[in-house]
Amino acid sequence: MDLLTSLKISASGLAANRKRQGAISSNIANAQTTRTAEGGPYRPKEVVFGAEPARDTFSEILEGEIDAQAQAVHATEVISTNRPPILKYEPSHPDANEKGYVAYPNINVMEEMANMIQASRAYEANITALNTTKGMAMKALEIGR
Repeated sequence: MDLLTSLKISASGLAANRKRQGAISSNIANAQTTRTAEGGPYRPKEVVFGAEPARDTFSEILEGEIDAQAQAVHATEVISTNRPPILKYEPSHPDANEKGYVAYPNINVMEEMANMIQASRAYEANITALNTTKGMAMKALEIGR
C-alpha cells in the first residue's frame, strides 16, 4: 500500500468518527428533550458506517492485488432510531398527555458516554496512523539526501 492510500484511509476514518461524535453529542444534549419540530420526543441518532475501496481512478483499481483489500470507511447515513420513548408520570409538565405522562427520549447517557469514548479512541487511532505515515514519508525523504 502506498503512502497516499494510507493517508486516504486514515482521513476517511477521521471524517467518519467525527460524524459519529457529532451524533452522540446530539443524543447527550437532547436526552431530556420532550418536544421537537417533528412532534414528540427527540429520537436518538446513530451513524451507519460503510466500506468502500480506497481507490478513486481506473488506474488505481488496476494497480494490483496488494491494494485490493484496502478499504476506506465512510458514514453512509445518520438514522433516527425507533426505540420507544420512556414515559414518566409528571402531570404538571407542559408536555404531559391527558393521563399525566411525559414521553422522554430513550437515551442512556452512560451508554452514550461510553460510545463517545470509543469514537474518540478510534479518532485518536486514526490520527496516530496518519502521523506514522507522515513520519515514514519524512524518513524516506531523508534517505534520499
